[in-house]
Amino acid sequence: LAAPDPRQAEHAAAAAPAGGTVCVACRSGRVDTDGYCENCGHAQPRERDHMERELGAVAAVSDRGLRHHRNEDAFAVSSTALPDGSPAVVAIVCDGVSSASRPDEASAAAAAAADASLLESLPRGTHPQQAMHEAILAASEAVNALAQGPGRAMEHDQHRHQNAPACTLVGAVMAGGLLVVGWVGDSRVYWVPQDRAHPAARLTEDDSWAAQMVATGLMSEAEAYADERAHAITGWLGADAYELEPHTASFKPDRPGLVVVCTDGLWNYAEAAAEMAAAVPSDAYERPLRGAQVLVGHALDGGGHDNVTVALLPFAVPSHGAGSACPAG
Repeated sequence: LAAPDPRQAEHAAAAAPAGGTVCVACRSGRVDTDGYCENCGHAQPRERDHMERELGAVAAVSDRGLRHHRNEDAFAVSSTALPDGSPAVVAIVCDGVSSASRPDEASAAAAAAADASLLESLPRGTHPQQAMHEAILAASEAVNALAQGPGRAMEHDQHRHQNAPACTLVGAVMAGGLLVVGWVGDSRVYWVPQDRAHPAARLTEDDSWAAQMVATGLMSEAEAYADERAHAITGWLGADAYELEPHTASFKPDRPGLVVVCTDGLWNYAEAAAEMAAAVPSDAYERPLRGAQVLVGHALDGGGHDNVTVALLPFAVPSHGAGSACPAG
């Protein structure tokens, strides 16, 4: 047997007298149940402060950022097979609404429910766009359930709509030569062609005050996004949401490219499609995890004012699928 690491033994000895986890900052104080050191007050790293996952043709990174005390984003990446045996790749990204209660729980519940729904419906042969619609409904139900306190029926809980847990959701599915996106809120999907001579494009439209002002012609895009109300969302998942209107869209790219699925913690620092393309490293198609790491670093270097989450899906055109319209137009 290998000899024990003396550093681990020293750490265990230091932690034991405190009756719990020892602080990573002062290395002497005990960490309380809220995750703060009772000696120096330092907030301890949480599991969700920084998360990374790479799964074959998809990778995702999520970071707490530099200003928030916790990470209220969540993601899920997975893969499955269609009935004909061809692959289907899934990425779901959710952003908890900070002004609501338990936003971290809302985003985690939504991401898990949407992912599970897609993994159940796609192998059954459900069309990917319909599967995405159903996944958003499943995510909505999961978030709504958080507003139901233990042991009481939701329909009889008159307070459930007050500050109910809430989040946004955006997702992408690559299956059968199709790229399907779905969303509620202001998290986004961008398309970045592998050949940067072709233009990038944003594939989603925000459910936000600014987008509403631009759509109705009341403001220019520059005016709307300069307003302090710009990022107020008009659509979200949660028991206190307006009538749920899941958005879905389907594309059939005619060239390889990178699908960027992200929260506003990233796109605030690369809002236009061309800016996002410029931030994506040139080797991200071949190395999506490194590409996601670089993009999160781009947001942190810009100030990291919000939680940052991005998933990258390299899209390869099937050999029989050339000749159809590309999302970038």
